Amino acid sequence: MSLLPASSRGGEWDQGNPASRQNDVFRMRITGGQAKGRRLAAFKGLDIRPTSDMVRKAIFDLIGQDLEGLKVLDLFAGTGSLGIEALSRGATKAVFADQSQKSIDLIQRNLKICGLEGEGIVWKGNLAQRFPGKRLLGEKGVDLVFIDPPYEKGLVSLIISGISRKGILTPSALIVAETRKTETLPAEVEKLHLAKSKRYGETRIHILSYEG
Repeated sequence: MSLLPASSRGGEWDQGNPASRQNDVFRMRITGGQAKGRRLAAFKGLDIRPTSDMVRKAIFDLIGQDLEGLKVLDLFAGTGSLGIEALSRGATKAVFADQSQKSIDLIQRNLKICGLEGEGIVWKGNLAQRFPGKRLLGEKGVDLVFIDPPYEKGLVSLIISGISRKGILTPSALIVAETRKTETLPAEVEKLHLAKSKRYGETRIHILSYEG
C-alpha cells in the first residue's frame, strides 16, 4: 500500500515527452459541473473498463446533481471518472483507490486535466484485503462511495459488507455499485438498504443507502 498526493506525477505521463503521450486516448468527457466538457485521458491497452459517459450521467441523474460539500470515495477507480464527476459537481474531497500503478498515474493526470488535483487524494492498495482508513478519509467518514470492480468476481458484495463494518460512512451515506446487467444484490447488506437498481445497456447500477 502507498499513499500518493494527487499532485505527484508518474513518469508514464510526462507531458514534456511526446513518446509518453503517443498512447493517450481522450474519449470520455465530464458530463456536468464546473469541469463539464473536459476530456479525460484513458490508455490504449490498459485493462480498465471505464464507465461510459451515458452511464455516468445516468448515475448523477439518480443520486442528484448537486454534491456540494460531500466527501467521496471512489473504489476500483480506474480512470477516476466517477470521483472527478463528483468533484466537478461540488464535492469537497475525493479519495481514489486502485491497485494498479497505471491507474494511479492515470487518475493523477485526469485530476490535473480538470484542475481538481487539490481536491483529490490517490491511494494504492488491494481492495479485496483492505480499505483506506479514517486517517485518510477523516473521522466523520464519507458521504458517497462508488464501487466499480471487475465484473462477475463476487467483489461487490464483499466490498459493500466491508465498508458497512468498517464504520467509514456518514449517516444517510449512499453507495453506488456498478455490475454487469445480470448481477443482482441482496435487498439488505449489513446496515445498507438497496434503494434502486436500474439497467443501462450491459451495465446495472445499484444505489444503496446507509442507515447508520
